[in-house]
Amino acid sequence: MAVYTEVSDAALTDFLADYEIGGLLSYKGIAEGVENTNFFLHTTGGAYILTLYEKRVRAGDLPFFINLMEHLATRGLACPQPVRNRDGTALGTLCDRPAAIVSFLDGVSVKAPTAHHCAELGRALARLHAAGADFGMCRDNSLSVGAWRPLFDHAASQADVVSAGLAARTRDDLAWLEAAWPANLPGGVIHADLFTDNVFFIGDGLSGLIDFYFACTDAFAYDLAICLNAWCFSPESTYHRDMGAALIAGYEAVRPLEPAEVEALPILCRGAALRFMLTRLVDWLNVPPGALVQPKDPREYDRRLTFHRQARDAAAYGWTR
Repeated sequence: MAVYTEVSDAALTDFLADYEIGGLLSYKGIAEGVENTNFFLHTTGGAYILTLYEKRVRAGDLPFFINLMEHLATRGLACPQPVRNRDGTALGTLCDRPAAIVSFLDGVSVKAPTAHHCAELGRALARLHAAGADFGMCRDNSLSVGAWRPLFDHAASQADVVSAGLAARTRDDLAWLEAAWPANLPGGVIHADLFTDNVFFIGDGLSGLIDFYFACTDAFAYDLAICLNAWCFSPESTYHRDMGAALIAGYEAVRPLEPAEVEALPILCRGAALRFMLTRLVDWLNVPPGALVQPKDPREYDRRLTFHRQARDAAAYGWTR
Protein backbone atom coordinates (compact mmCIF):
# COMPACT_ATOMS: atom_id res chain seq x y z
CA MET A 1 0.00 0.00 0.00
CA ALA A 2 1.08 3.59 -0.69
CA VAL A 3 -0.18 6.91 -2.03
CA TYR A 4 0.87 7.86 -5.54
CA THR A 5 -2.33 9.65 -6.59
CA GLU A 6 -3.83 12.44 -4.52
CA VAL A 7 -7.64 12.39 -4.30
CA SER A 8 -9.61 15.56 -3.61
CA ASP A 9 -12.60 15.68 -1.28
CA ALA A 10 -14.88 16.54 -4.20
CA ALA A 11 -13.64 13.68 -6.40
CA LEU A 12 -14.00 11.15 -3.60
CA THR A 13 -17.48 12.38 -2.64
CA ASP A 14 -18.62 12.03 -6.26
CA PHE A 15 -17.13 8.53 -6.45
CA LEU A 16 -18.81 7.39 -3.23
CA ALA A 17 -22.20 8.63 -4.43
CA ASP A 18 -22.46 5.44 -6.49
CA TYR A 19 -22.13 3.26 -3.37
CA GLU A 20 -24.49 2.52 -0.53
CA ILE A 21 -21.94 2.82 2.27
CA GLY A 22 -23.09 6.08 3.82
CA GLY A 23 -21.61 9.55 3.77
CA LEU A 24 -17.91 10.28 3.99
CA LEU A 25 -16.68 11.20 7.47
CA SER A 26 -12.92 11.03 6.91
CA TYR A 27 -10.22 9.45 4.78
CA LYS A 28 -6.50 9.04 5.21
CA GLY A 29 -3.71 7.86 2.93
CA ILE A 30 -1.89 4.66 3.88
CA ALA A 31 1.87 4.91 3.36
CA GLU A 32 2.86 1.27 3.85
CA GLY A 33 3.64 -0.84 0.78
CA VAL A 34 4.81 0.15 -2.68
CA GLU A 35 2.31 -0.86 -5.32
CA ASN A 36 -1.07 0.93 -5.25
CA THR A 37 -2.63 4.07 -3.79
CA ASN A 38 -4.66 3.22 -0.69
CA PHE A 39 -6.90 5.17 1.66
CA PHE A 40 -8.65 4.26 4.86
CA LEU A 41 -12.26 5.40 4.55
CA HIS A 42 -14.56 6.13 7.47
CA THR A 43 -18.18 6.62 6.45
CA THR A 44 -21.49 6.68 8.27
CA GLY A 45 -21.82 3.06 7.13
CA GLY A 46 -18.53 1.80 8.56
CA ALA A 47 -14.84 1.42 7.74
CA TYR A 48 -13.45 0.52 4.30
CA ILE A 49 -10.28 0.50 2.23
CA LEU A 50 -10.20 2.36 -1.09
CA THR A 51 -7.57 1.26 -3.62
CA LEU A 52 -6.49 3.04 -6.80
CA TYR A 53 -4.54 0.61 -8.95
CA GLU A 54 -1.15 1.77 -10.18
CA LYS A 55 2.13 0.54 -11.60
CA ARG A 56 2.34 -3.24 -12.04
CA VAL A 57 -1.39 -3.93 -11.73
CA ARG A 58 -2.96 -4.36 -15.15
CA ALA A 59 -6.59 -3.35 -15.55
CA GLY A 60 -7.35 -6.65 -17.24
CA ASP A 61 -6.25 -8.55 -14.13
CA LEU A 62 -8.62 -6.74 -11.77
CA PRO A 63 -11.63 -9.06 -12.29
CA PHE A 64 -9.40 -11.97 -11.24
CA PHE A 65 -8.52 -10.27 -7.94
CA ILE A 66 -12.06 -9.13 -7.21
CA ASN A 67 -13.67 -12.48 -8.01
CA LEU A 68 -10.98 -14.38 -6.12
CA MET A 69 -11.62 -12.51 -2.87
CA GLU A 70 -15.33 -13.17 -3.18
CA HIS A 71 -14.70 -16.84 -3.96
CA LEU A 72 -12.32 -17.37 -1.04
CA ALA A 73 -14.82 -15.84 1.37
CA THR A 74 -17.48 -18.33 0.25
CA ARG A 75 -15.00 -21.08 1.13
CA GLY A 76 -14.53 -19.75 4.65
CA LEU A 77 -11.29 -17.81 4.25
CA ALA A 78 -11.27 -14.45 6.06
CA CYS A 79 -10.26 -11.77 3.56
CA PRO A 80 -11.53 -8.33 2.48
CA GLN A 81 -14.71 -8.32 0.43
CA PRO A 82 -15.20 -6.05 -2.58
CA VAL A 83 -18.03 -3.56 -2.18
CA ARG A 84 -20.22 -3.40 -5.26
CA ASN A 85 -21.86 -0.14 -6.30
CA ARG A 86 -25.53 0.39 -7.05
CA ASP A 87 -25.04 -1.10 -10.52
CA GLY A 88 -23.52 -4.27 -9.04
CA THR A 89 -20.02 -3.37 -10.23
CA ALA A 90 -16.98 -3.73 -7.98
CA LEU A 91 -14.63 -1.68 -10.17
CA GLY A 92 -14.88 2.02 -10.91
CA THR A 93 -12.66 4.89 -12.02
CA LEU A 94 -11.30 7.59 -9.72
CA CYS A 95 -8.75 10.23 -10.76
CA ASP A 96 -8.27 8.34 -14.04
CA ARG A 97 -7.26 5.19 -12.15
CA PRO A 98 -9.17 1.90 -11.81
CA ALA A 99 -10.49 1.86 -8.26
CA ALA A 100 -12.30 -0.43 -5.83
CA ILE A 101 -13.58 -0.36 -2.28
CA VAL A 102 -13.19 -3.38 -0.01
CA SER A 103 -14.38 -4.13 3.49
CA PHE A 104 -12.11 -3.38 6.45
CA LEU A 105 -10.67 -6.48 8.10
CA ASP A 106 -10.22 -6.48 11.89
CA GLY A 107 -6.87 -7.40 13.35
CA VAL A 108 -3.26 -6.21 13.46
CA SER A 109 -0.11 -7.34 11.71
CA VAL A 110 2.83 -8.54 13.79
CA LYS A 111 6.17 -6.80 13.45
CA ALA A 112 8.21 -9.51 15.18
CA PRO A 113 6.58 -12.88 14.38
CA THR A 114 7.19 -15.93 16.52
CA ALA A 115 7.11 -19.63 15.69
CA HIS A 116 3.46 -19.63 16.80
CA HIS A 117 2.60 -16.93 14.26
CA CYS A 118 4.46 -18.87 11.58
CA ALA A 119 2.50 -22.04 12.32
CA GLU A 120 -0.76 -20.10 12.09
CA LEU A 121 0.36 -18.64 8.77
CA GLY A 122 1.30 -22.08 7.42
CA ARG A 123 -2.14 -23.45 8.15
CA ALA A 124 -3.85 -20.41 6.63
CA LEU A 125 -1.70 -20.62 3.50
CA ALA A 126 -2.61 -24.27 2.95
CA ARG A 127 -6.29 -23.46 3.50
CA LEU A 128 -6.02 -20.68 0.91
CA HIS A 129 -4.56 -23.13 -1.60
CA ALA A 130 -7.37 -25.58 -0.92
CA ALA A 131 -10.05 -22.88 -1.10
CA GLY A 132 -8.87 -21.81 -4.53
CA ALA A 133 -9.03 -25.31 -5.99
CA ASP A 134 -12.41 -24.73 -7.66
CA PHE A 135 -11.88 -21.09 -8.59
CA GLY A 136 -12.71 -20.85 -12.26
CA MET A 137 -10.24 -18.15 -13.34
CA CYS A 138 -6.48 -18.28 -14.03
CA ARG A 139 -3.83 -15.58 -14.06
CA ASP A 140 -0.21 -16.20 -15.05
CA ASN A 141 2.40 -15.03 -12.56
CA SER A 142 3.70 -11.90 -14.29
CA LEU A 143 6.64 -11.76 -11.85
CA SER A 144 7.89 -15.34 -12.19
CA VAL A 145 11.32 -16.38 -13.39
CA GLY A 146 10.80 -15.16 -16.96
CA ALA A 147 10.26 -11.59 -15.74
CA TRP A 148 13.35 -11.31 -13.57
CA ARG A 149 15.96 -10.62 -16.25
CA PRO A 150 13.92 -7.79 -17.83
CA LEU A 151 13.48 -6.31 -14.34
CA PHE A 152 17.21 -6.46 -13.75
CA ASP A 153 17.91 -4.84 -17.12
CA HIS A 154 16.02 -1.76 -15.88
CA ALA A 155 18.27 -1.43 -12.84
CA ALA A 156 21.57 -3.10 -13.76
CA SER A 157 23.47 0.11 -14.49
CA GLN A 158 22.79 1.44 -10.98
CA ALA A 159 22.81 -1.81 -9.00
CA ASP A 160 26.36 -1.39 -7.69
CA VAL A 161 25.49 2.09 -6.42
CA VAL A 162 22.96 0.42 -4.11
CA SER A 163 25.37 -2.35 -2.99
CA ALA A 164 28.89 -3.10 -4.15
CA GLY A 165 28.99 -6.17 -6.40
CA LEU A 166 25.20 -6.46 -6.60
CA ALA A 167 25.14 -6.54 -10.40
CA ALA A 168 27.52 -9.52 -10.63
CA ARG A 169 25.75 -11.42 -7.85
CA THR A 170 22.41 -10.88 -9.55
CA ARG A 171 23.67 -12.03 -12.94
CA ASP A 172 24.98 -15.23 -11.35
CA ASP A 173 21.71 -15.85 -9.52
CA LEU A 174 19.68 -15.24 -12.67
CA ALA A 175 21.71 -17.69 -14.72
CA TRP A 176 21.52 -20.38 -12.03
CA LEU A 177 17.79 -19.98 -11.41
CA GLU A 178 16.85 -19.84 -15.09
CA ALA A 179 18.60 -23.19 -15.57
CA ALA A 180 17.31 -24.82 -12.37
CA TRP A 181 13.73 -23.51 -12.11
CA PRO A 182 11.36 -26.47 -11.60
CA ALA A 183 8.33 -27.19 -13.75
CA ASN A 184 5.12 -29.17 -13.23
CA LEU A 185 4.91 -28.76 -9.46
CA PRO A 186 1.44 -28.94 -7.87
CA GLY A 187 -0.19 -25.58 -8.22
CA GLY A 188 -3.26 -23.41 -8.40
CA VAL A 189 -4.22 -20.08 -6.86
CA ILE A 190 -1.46 -18.56 -4.73
CA HIS A 191 -1.32 -15.25 -2.85
CA ALA A 192 2.31 -14.50 -3.86
CA ASP A 193 2.77 -11.61 -1.39
CA LEU A 194 2.04 -12.82 2.16
CA PHE A 195 4.39 -10.55 4.03
CA THR A 196 3.72 -9.83 7.69
CA ASP A 197 1.75 -6.67 6.90
CA ASN A 198 -0.69 -8.71 4.80
CA VAL A 199 -1.62 -11.11 7.62
CA PHE A 200 -3.77 -10.00 10.55
CA PHE A 201 -4.04 -11.45 14.05
CA ILE A 202 -6.42 -10.91 16.94
CA GLY A 203 -4.67 -12.12 20.04
CA ASP A 204 -2.87 -15.34 19.17
CA GLY A 205 -5.26 -16.27 16.36
CA LEU A 206 -4.90 -15.39 12.70
CA SER A 207 -7.89 -13.23 11.75
CA GLY A 208 -7.43 -12.85 8.01
CA LEU A 209 -5.36 -12.21 4.91
CA ILE A 210 -5.32 -9.03 2.82
CA ASP A 211 -3.83 -7.51 -0.36
CA PHE A 212 -4.50 -10.08 -3.07
CA TYR A 213 -3.18 -7.94 -5.92
CA PHE A 214 -0.28 -10.24 -6.77
CA ALA A 215 -2.44 -13.39 -6.57
CA CYS A 216 -1.97 -15.66 -9.55
CA THR A 217 -1.82 -19.26 -10.73
CA ASP A 218 1.52 -20.83 -9.83
CA ALA A 219 3.22 -23.52 -7.75
CA PHE A 220 1.94 -23.88 -4.19
CA ALA A 221 5.47 -24.46 -2.89
CA TYR A 222 6.57 -21.13 -4.39
CA ASP A 223 3.97 -19.41 -2.19
CA LEU A 224 5.43 -21.26 0.78
CA ALA A 225 8.93 -20.13 -0.25
CA ILE A 226 7.79 -16.50 -0.32
CA CYS A 227 6.48 -16.88 3.24
CA LEU A 228 9.69 -18.50 4.47
CA ASN A 229 11.59 -15.50 3.13
CA ALA A 230 9.18 -12.95 4.57
CA TRP A 231 8.62 -14.44 8.03
CA CYS A 232 11.63 -16.50 9.08
CA PHE A 233 14.59 -14.12 8.80
CA SER A 234 15.71 -11.65 11.44
CA PRO A 235 16.20 -7.98 10.47
CA GLU A 236 19.90 -8.86 10.22
CA SER A 237 18.99 -11.63 7.74
CA THR A 238 19.73 -14.56 10.03
CA TYR A 239 17.44 -17.47 9.16
CA HIS A 240 15.45 -18.85 12.13
CA ARG A 241 15.10 -22.53 11.41
CA ASP A 242 12.62 -23.04 14.25
CA MET A 243 10.26 -20.52 12.67
CA GLY A 244 10.68 -22.16 9.27
CA ALA A 245 9.95 -25.54 10.81
CA ALA A 246 6.78 -24.18 12.41
CA LEU A 247 5.61 -22.59 9.16
CA ILE A 248 6.22 -25.76 7.13
CA ALA A 249 4.66 -27.98 9.80
CA GLY A 250 1.60 -25.75 9.95
CA TYR A 251 1.25 -25.95 6.19
CA GLU A 252 1.72 -29.73 6.11
CA ALA A 253 -0.88 -30.19 8.86
CA VAL A 254 -3.40 -29.16 6.20
CA ARG A 255 -1.66 -30.12 2.95
CA PRO A 256 1.44 -32.38 3.01
CA LEU A 257 4.13 -31.44 0.52
CA GLU A 258 4.88 -33.85 -2.30
CA PRO A 259 8.46 -35.15 -2.72
CA ALA A 260 9.08 -32.96 -5.79
CA GLU A 261 8.05 -29.87 -3.81
CA VAL A 262 10.40 -30.74 -0.95
CA GLU A 263 13.27 -31.23 -3.40
CA ALA A 264 12.55 -27.92 -5.12
CA LEU A 265 12.17 -25.84 -1.95
CA PRO A 266 15.76 -24.43 -1.86
CA ILE A 267 15.46 -23.35 -5.51
CA LEU A 268 12.07 -21.76 -4.92
CA CYS A 269 13.29 -19.91 -1.82
CA ARG A 270 16.29 -18.54 -3.69
CA GLY A 271 14.05 -17.50 -6.58
CA ALA A 272 11.54 -15.81 -4.28
CA ALA A 273 14.34 -13.84 -2.64
CA LEU A 274 15.67 -12.71 -6.01
CA ARG A 275 12.20 -11.70 -7.20
CA PHE A 276 11.67 -9.39 -4.21
CA MET A 277 15.21 -8.04 -4.34
CA LEU A 278 14.66 -7.09 -7.99
CA THR A 279 11.28 -5.41 -7.58
CA ARG A 280 12.58 -3.55 -4.54
CA LEU A 281 15.68 -2.51 -6.47
CA VAL A 282 13.60 -1.10 -9.33
CA ASP A 283 11.28 0.71 -6.90
CA TRP A 284 14.19 2.01 -4.81
CA LEU A 285 15.68 3.64 -7.89
CA ASN A 286 12.40 4.99 -9.27
CA VAL A 287 10.34 6.64 -6.53
CA PRO A 288 7.98 9.16 -8.19
CA PRO A 289 8.50 12.75 -6.98
CA GLY A 290 5.97 13.69 -4.31
CA ALA A 291 4.67 10.15 -3.76
CA LEU A 292 3.75 9.20 -0.19
CA VAL A 293 5.54 5.87 -0.22
CA GLN A 294 8.17 4.05 1.80
CA PRO A 295 10.26 2.02 -0.68
CA LYS A 296 11.59 -1.25 0.68
CA ASP A 297 15.35 -1.71 0.88
CA PRO A 298 16.57 -4.25 -1.73
CA ARG A 299 19.71 -4.93 0.31
CA GLU A 300 17.62 -6.88 2.81
CA TYR A 301 16.93 -9.55 0.21
CA ASP A 302 20.44 -9.34 -1.19
CA ARG A 303 21.64 -10.45 2.26
CA ARG A 304 19.07 -13.26 2.41
CA LEU A 305 20.28 -14.58 -0.91
CA THR A 306 23.61 -15.34 0.77
CA PHE A 307 21.81 -17.91 2.94
CA HIS A 308 19.86 -19.39 0.04
CA ARG A 309 22.96 -19.93 -2.09
CA GLN A 310 24.35 -22.17 0.63
CA ALA A 311 21.16 -24.15 1.36
CA ARG A 312 21.44 -27.66 -0.04
CA ASP A 313 18.06 -29.16 0.84
CA ALA A 314 14.72 -28.49 2.48
CA ALA A 315 16.12 -29.43 5.90
CA ALA A 316 18.04 -26.14 5.86
CA TYR A 317 14.65 -24.41 6.05
CA GLY A 318 13.28 -26.58 8.85
CA TRP A 319 11.52 -29.33 6.91
CA THR A 320 11.48 -32.69 8.68
CA ARG A 321 9.51 -35.83 8.09
